[in-house]
Order: sequence, then structure tokens, then C-alpha cells
Amino acid sequence: MLEKIKQIFSLPDLRNRIIVVVLLLFVTRILAHIPIPGANLEQLKDFFQKNQIFGLLNMFSGGAMENFSLILMGVGPYITASIIMQLLGIVIPSLEALQKEGEWGQQKINQYTRYLTVPIAIMQSYAMLNLLKSQNLISNLSVQSLILMILATTAGSILLMWLGELISENGIGNGISLIISVGIIAGFPTQIRNTLATLDTSKIIGLAAFGVLYILVIALIVFINEGERKIPVSYATRSTSMRSYATVQSHLPLRVNAGGVIPIIFGMSMMLVPSVASRFFEQAKSAWLADTARYVSHLFQNNLFYDICYFILVIFFTFFYVGIIFKPKQVAENLQKQGGFIPGIRPGSESSSYISKIVNKITLTGALFLGLIAILPFIVQSVTGINTLVLGGTGLLIIVSVIIETSRQLQAQIAMRTYEKY
Repeated sequence: MLEKIKQIFSLPDLRNRIIVVVLLLFVTRILAHIPIPGANLEQLKDFFQKNQIFGLLNMFSGGAMENFSLILMGVGPYITASIIMQLLGIVIPSLEALQKEGEWGQQKINQYTRYLTVPIAIMQSYAMLNLLKSQNLISNLSVQSLILMILATTAGSILLMWLGELISENGIGNGISLIISVGIIAGFPTQIRNTLATLDTSKIIGLAAFGVLYILVIALIVFINEGERKIPVSYATRSTSMRSYATVQSHLPLRVNAGGVIPIIFGMSMMLVPSVASRFFEQAKSAWLADTARYVSHLFQNNLFYDICYFILVIFFTFFYVGIIFKPKQVAENLQKQGGFIPGIRPGSESSSYISKIVNKITLTGALFLGLIAILPFIVQSVTGINTLVLGGTGLLIIVSVIIETSRQLQAQIAMRTYEKY
């Protein structure tokens, strides 16, 4: 380990890239603690601590929400825009054509994503500020003050998006993923401090169980994240002398967790809509609308109901997302065009059906895994009775995935520079 660290810092270019990443991530943490005037911070912290779903959103923002900071919305608008552009690429032929144009097409799509981030940031900022106003967490919110707050939080999200792209271009790893991971990790000290402050002898066993469980969860995340099903594929080849024939053996890798954390983000977004809407309409002048909003709000505060809905939505969106990004028919056609075939399976429709059947099986495993990860914090809190540690499986999944991907890129950078010396 020490030799690897020495090797990294012995390479000037790689060392400079790491320094750039550290400095830019440090800037994002400074931004998370620059508050916007007009909110009661003590009541905000209490609100996010008592509400589970908003507590998770606050955790992903690294405490920016409860601090009512300049980057209140974090990189959420950019992630939403990226997902929308990915979905639009399926239904809009021109965008689908851009996706096939290589680096130039990807640059154009990235530019469209940046443009789309602005209106999404404005809408999400407006919705969040109105929600906080409805809970009396923001006082004296005039039209002018609301516009200034929306502009400030929108600018904060755009600035964070820009910093993430700088990290990706001049550093190591994916900048947006690193910002989210650092935001999650930034909440650890506060959670540990709150846990130790309320710790008594009755919770020691629960704390020990919490630690053991999360070690097992990390191991499971690594196992599932790296898991893949390899479908054997043979390619018929022919020698140049036309005198002998041979086959080249290869495989088609199918990842168990092909959707990553996107199905969880979809599910969380869907679960957030009724929670936010009910909170907003609780103060409605219409009696039946206010009563309905209170009923929905009370219903979503029921942990069992919430967990079941969340679990089902994550499974649904896992199949939905994998169905969008992976086309068995197209894969089978490409294999046939390249002269490849699956041993024992006829090319064409039979290969497509065979691949589709395998994809459905491994996607079910991945969907159940993601569903369990999504509701893990609620299960852990129910079992251990510790409510001050809110790091969920989603946070762990993001952190572990980012660490694995960043370490791979670091290894690739080291190998490339070491190879150039010889």
C-alpha cells in the first residue's frame, strides 16, 4: 500500500491531478457552509432530523440543505437532467443518432444537459423553498426575496456542476460522483457525535450489530457490483490461405447490477413527490384538500407502508431502466453481423430470446439487491434502535462504487505512465 502511494506521488502529472481533485472538493465543502439569509437554521436541522426522506436528501447534499447553503439543491438538478437526456435519447431519433457519433456526439449531449440543468434547478429550487415556507422554516419571504433565493440556489447548482466537470477533466474519477460521495462522507462526524452523545448501555449491542451489519453490506455491495454473467460466444474465422478454419472463443458480459444507483434515484424521486405535495397542501384553504394532504403525509410517515412502496418502485425502475439501456434483439443482431453465435443457440430470434431470458433472471437478482439497499436504513434503525446514524445502503453503494471506479482509473493512469517510461 505504501509503495503504491509512493509510486503515485513520484509521478508529477498524476500528483498534480490528485491535488486538483482535493482542492476542488475542498471548495465544494466550503460552499456547503455558506448560508443564504432568511431561514431558521435550528428549526431546519430539526425538520431534516425528524423526516426520514428529507433526512436522506440532506445526507446526499452533505448537510447543505439543513445549512440552507448556496448549494442547497446540490448536483440534483444536473443528475435529473442527465437522466432525462438519457431517456430522451431512446425516443428522439436525432438524440439517438448523436449518441452514436462518438466523442463529438457525447459533447453535444453534455452541452444540452447543461442547458436543461438550468430550468430544472429553477423549478426544484422553487419547489423546495415553497416547501420550507409552508413549514414556517423561512420567514418574510417576499416575491423579491424568493426570486433572489432561487437565483442564488440555481447559481450554486450550476457552480457545483462546473466544479464536477473540472474534476473529471483535470483530475481522477468522475467529478459529480466524487462530489456526492464527499457530501455523504462529510455527514459521518456529525452522526458519530450525535450517536456518542445519546449512547447508553442499552444501545451498545445495537451499535455493535450496526457495525457488523454494515461491514457485511459493504462486502455484499462489492460482490454484486462486480458480479456478471458471461455468455459464451464463438466467432467463426478463416485463415488467409483459405486452407483452414477456426473459431475464436469469447464471451458476452452481463452485469448483475446494470442499473447502478439510478433505479434508487428514480424511486426516491417518485416517493418524494407525494411527501412534498402533501406538506405543501397541508396549509390549503380548502378543507378537503388540507385533510387529504394530512392523510397522505401521515400515511407516508408509516415506515412499513413507505418501505413497501419504495421497495416495489426500485424493483420496477430497475427492470424499466435495464430495458431501456440493454436491447437483447440489437445485441443478437450485432453478434450475427460480426459472425458470432452462442454455442447451441441459433442466431437471430432464438439468440435474442435466450439473452433476454438471462437478462431478466440476473436483473431480478439486481433489483432485489437494490430494493434491499434502498430500505436498509429503515430496517437498521428498527432493529438497532439507533436513529442518529442515517447512512443508508444507497450511500454505501455510491461510496463503494465511486471508490472502485476511482481506484481503477488511478491504476490505469499509473500503468499508462509506467508503460511510457519503457
